[in-house]
Amino acid sequence: MTGAGTAAFLRSRWVRAPEGVEELDPAELAPGFRAAGVPAGIKRSGKPDLGIVATDGDAASAALLTRNAAPAAPVTVCRERCELDSLRAAVVNSGNANAATGEGGYRDAVRIQEVAAAELGLEPAAVAVASTGVIGEPLPAGGIEAAIADAAAGLDPRGAVEFERAIMTTDRGPKQCTLRAGGVTVSAQAKGAGMIEPGFATMLCFVQTDAQVSDPDEALRGAAAGSFERITVDGQMSTNDMVVLQATGAAGRPLPPGLLDAVLLQLALEIVADGEGATRVGRVDVDGAASADEAERVARAIANSPLVKTALYGRDPNWGRIAQATGMALAGAELPEPSPDWIDAAELGAEMAEAEIGVDLGRGEGAAHVFFSDLTPEYVRINSEYTS
Repeated sequence: MTGAGTAAFLRSRWVRAPEGVEELDPAELAPGFRAAGVPAGIKRSGKPDLGIVATDGDAASAALLTRNAAPAAPVTVCRERCELDSLRAAVVNSGNANAATGEGGYRDAVRIQEVAAAELGLEPAAVAVASTGVIGEPLPAGGIEAAIADAAAGLDPRGAVEFERAIMTTDRGPKQCTLRAGGVTVSAQAKGAGMIEPGFATMLCFVQTDAQVSDPDEALRGAAAGSFERITVDGQMSTNDMVVLQATGAAGRPLPPGLLDAVLLQLALEIVADGEGATRVGRVDVDGAASADEAERVARAIANSPLVKTALYGRDPNWGRIAQATGMALAGAELPEPSPDWIDAAELGAEMAEAEIGVDLGRGEGAAHVFFSDLTPEYVRINSEYTS
């Protein structure tokens, strides 16, 4: 355990830690929750690839699902068959996205939900289903149902580490925490490294708390807006994105202000830092736009530019690349000739060293920011060998 306000998890300079935060062992879930992770034979490595996280009792909940128009089967099952405001459990597999798998994939996702519900003694509508991994391949037929039974039997209040391992794909390391503040506990587990672009969020994340949360949907959307909505690795919106918040209310206290925001922002930044092959995390701040939407459009164009991302990798103060991306985002608008009045070229070298880029459009009061990763040769290697 670390001292108040010094939790190692909340380490980014861009994260504001609430007062009095204590960091607990990340294996320990919030009171009233249990988790497990086991091998199901999906990954060729034989590593854990199926996890379950569940409450011991009722919970208020909320879920955010990808806005991709070609959602994976488990996302569709959650939309059509789950009561997203009262989820008791989530069953997650890695190594296979169960996306672009047709009716067979949908039936597989339904079967996973039903088997998990039976093993946990729940109604299927109380069980969310999530998958992550390779798109376009059917789930392996054998092993999954037996693995669900093993995971359900092995649920443990200290099972968060095993659960986290079971949901990882190309992640270089775990992304999880358990924090206590204001008399409540929040635990969270996330995965994500590639196919990362907000809209709403491009990864999997599961959050548990014993706090009283009167409106979980509002709380989750508000925290995601400042975290998972602010990140990009490669500009690619996943087919499988899902974030789930479960709150039992057993602590009898509300979430301290800023705690959920800090947890999700740190997890979001860890996803960017783990961006396949990434070595640096940068931040783009756009000010002086005609509107907030315009500022966000410009910030995303800069953050997703492979030219800017490689410049971040090399710490190259090439302001022309930023001007080009800005102008591309505002195609058709009347802008002054790009110049250091737009982007302070003299300061850009220091900004690249600090991984912070500022752009002032001088067109209004709109502002936005986006966190992004650099682009390295390792990204090409990882993604050129993903299915081979």
